Amino acid sequence: MAAATAPLLPSRICFPLDPSCSHSQFQSPNLNPSFPLRRRSNHTHSLTLTLVSSAHTLTPPEPPPPTTSTTVPHTLLRFAASASLLLGIGLGCCCVASARSSPLPPPLPALQDQATDDDNLEAAFGTWKSKTFALTVPLTVAALRGSVPPSWIKDFMQSQGKRSKLQLKSHASLESVISDLSRDFDFSKGDVRPSSVAAADVVSIGDSWLSHAINKGLIEPIQGVEDQDWYKGLSDRWKVYLRRNSEGRIDPDGKIWAAPYRWGCMVIAYKKTKFRKHNLAPISDWADLWRPELAGRISMVDSSREVIGAVLKHMGTSYNTQDIHLQVDGGKDAVRQNLALLGKQVRLFDSVHYLKAFAVGDVWVAVGWSSDVLPVAKRMSDVAVIVPKSGTSIWADMWATPAVSRLETNRIGGRVRGPSPLIHQWIDFCLQTARALPFKQEVIPGASPSALDSASAENLEEFTKGKPRLDTNLIAGVPPPEILARCEFLEPLSDSTISDYQSLIDSMQKSKHGLVPSINCNILSLIQNLWLKLHSNNNKSLKQV
Repeated sequence: MAAATAPLLPSRICFPLDPSCSHSQFQSPNLNPSFPLRRRSNHTHSLTLTLVSSAHTLTPPEPPPPTTSTTVPHTLLRFAASASLLLGIGLGCCCVASARSSPLPPPLPALQDQATDDDNLEAAFGTWKSKTFALTVPLTVAALRGSVPPSWIKDFMQSQGKRSKLQLKSHASLESVISDLSRDFDFSKGDVRPSSVAAADVVSIGDSWLSHAINKGLIEPIQGVEDQDWYKGLSDRWKVYLRRNSEGRIDPDGKIWAAPYRWGCMVIAYKKTKFRKHNLAPISDWADLWRPELAGRISMVDSSREVIGAVLKHMGTSYNTQDIHLQVDGGKDAVRQNLALLGKQVRLFDSVHYLKAFAVGDVWVAVGWSSDVLPVAKRMSDVAVIVPKSGTSIWADMWATPAVSRLETNRIGGRVRGPSPLIHQWIDFCLQTARALPFKQEVIPGASPSALDSASAENLEEFTKGKPRLDTNLIAGVPPPEILARCEFLEPLSDSTISDYQSLIDSMQKSKHGLVPSINCNILSLIQNLWLKLHSNNNKSLKQV
């Protein structure tokens, strides 16, 4: 019996995600098995099913002879083939759905490290962009005119490289620096003007103004000084003098508010021609100012500390005597008497014009700071400058930082930043050994801070060889060691001592020797001298005629 015929099904049905299919049967051009699957956004997943069949035409074989026991209908075979096909398709779809819903494998460790490195680089770049001085590092210095050697500016710029920017602003006096700081802090509203002293990173301040500046909140402590080389190189004498409390008084537990860069002392200058002409002995100590033959021939700075200090040194005591009643022989009355006598000797008490009176010949003796006296004496002929052998006062020019942190603005001088990071570099530069050369060569009057305790006469004299010699006992701006040991810094006084000083000054009747009468006297003297010279020239002309 003839059997029912049915078409042969393909030997295998291959699906894209069926691992049992060989590459010869199925190859996906978009799937690389060597890389993990990556999640992509904004793309639609697609599935392609491919039925692989034999390349030959299916030819049904000869039907077997029918049997009498079993006969399979043709329609039943077709139904079985369709069921098998649908079952295979269903299994393939389930595999694909399972693969699509399964989570992606974790990234490889190398990719995790790369992501971490990227985050670190991004954070480092953000930090670099936030730095204030990424391109240039500015430093603004408000200095006393003539106190900074010109070579310092050039050498500092070279030492710091092209990214540093130094701006130096000169001021006529230390008093003007304090005055400008006081004005800026008292009247500043909002931003601080770039031209103001408060906008500077460091300012010059005299040691005599240090206590006042601290007490009034004009400057602030220098941060991190203990680890700085410039501070470690200072002698103990400097460190004791610089350490102050918030009231400006010397305190071993206080802070460092300033750094010295130049110092000098009070000196006495006199005209040797006048002294020889009148057979006067040279001046050597403070006591010579009380000599009767010099009455009315002396000009002196207008400073109560210096004037009363000269009296105290003349009486054998210290500039820094705190209790005049107990520490001075004769007490306050003796000091008042000697002060009155000095007032009669001095023709002019004036810190601005005392050297002008000395230059024009109205006085023969001038008492003042070495930074003022030495340049004038070198321009004059036959002048001697001496440090009193009993000792004298020491002055110092220092670098300090304005107290801008107390201002209610973060805009200082047109920029938004804190103090310059070059402050310590600038101070360290000024205190280097090489920076002392302009002082030793007497280009700038004064001496380096290191010379206060370590200077020797032999080492200093070699710098003055071959130069016009000024008649002085100063050696490259430094007193001889035996005199230097008796010199003193002007330490802050107590309130009671300041009151005593004021009463002593008031008792001098200083108005007789005040500024206006003295200037009028000097002007009158100049007019008289000019008239005499003109009259003399006219007489000579008449005689020639």
